[in-house]
Amino acid sequence: MKEKTKMITFLIIAYGITYVMGIFMWYGNRKGYDLSVFPSAQMLYPAAGVALGVLLTNKGEKKIPKGFFITLLVTTLILILLSLASVAAPMENLVVQGTSVSVYNLVSQYVLIIGSIVFWIFLIAAGKEKRKEAGLFWKNGKASAVVVILFVFLYFLRTLFSGLLSGLLSGTGVQYVTEWLQIFNEPILWISVVVLPINFFFVVIAFFGEEYGWRYYLQPLLQKKFGLRWGVIILGVVWGLWHVPIDLFYYTQTSGIQMIFAQQITCITLGIFFAYAYMKTENIWVPVCLHYLNNNLIPIFTATFSGDVLENQVVSWGDLPLSLLINGICFGFFLLSDVFKRRVDILE
Repeated sequence: MKEKTKMITFLIIAYGITYVMGIFMWYGNRKGYDLSVFPSAQMLYPAAGVALGVLLTNKGEKKIPKGFFITLLVTTLILILLSLASVAAPMENLVVQGTSVSVYNLVSQYVLIIGSIVFWIFLIAAGKEKRKEAGLFWKNGKASAVVVILFVFLYFLRTLFSGLLSGLLSGTGVQYVTEWLQIFNEPILWISVVVLPINFFFVVIAFFGEEYGWRYYLQPLLQKKFGLRWGVIILGVVWGLWHVPIDLFYYTQTSGIQMIFAQQITCITLGIFFAYAYMKTENIWVPVCLHYLNNNLIPIFTATFSGDVLENQVVSWGDLPLSLLINGICFGFFLLSDVFKRRVDILE
């Protein structure tokens, strides 16, 4: 009964709220309002669903890090309210150092920072036993570091191969790569690299919000039901479908259907590597770090240091085969690794 309640709670929060908020995104998109708070809020829904489910089914349990979970829920609620306010009462953007900045987006960033700081305080205060009980314990440090470094290397290769193959198809392959490599001469790139690990601690709650729901909670359930490999593939599909409102109303304005298919490719292949990382290290903080790097290496490797590079993309049907090939080679082939050859009952 407890597990059923947890699952229902998770689905209502992670998917129910996501698609209801999608209606407001549709409205805001039609009106031309800034929707940048919606993706930040949505990232917290999966973990919020897990946290609420645990709190509802384990009342009086002393091993639960209640303060930690409550921080997650309160931060999620504030971001939901900010998202709704951004379409119900839109405000003129501020101009900060010559750059137009959304008031609601700016406030949401402060909410994420404050939420992350309180997040760390309650995580530390919870103590070793409660962290271990909730799957929050850091372990297998050496293996974890190797997996993170491997991901950065593969991410670099994916970017390089993508540019090279795209260039070859257009007849400018070598020239494209040569020009792209020039970004490593930019001082701002190296400043961004130095700031990257520091910034992680101030926005961690958002990336934990996804990975605690997908990798920690849902992945083992799907793997037990469908097997280690198929469970991860199915997780990639449902993870991709979870992105649909953002795909249609934020990531692109002109190629929604193509973006949904592109999202499936990304979520399935990247989900395979994230699953590999979690199974290899048994450390939820590793996929949290990987998710953070995946989102924040994009502006660094594309030399886009202003605005959200994920917003208003254009995806064509011709982009999809190349994306499938490159992501499959870089991340998808980890489905053949030894961790996926274990017995399903090892997850018990």
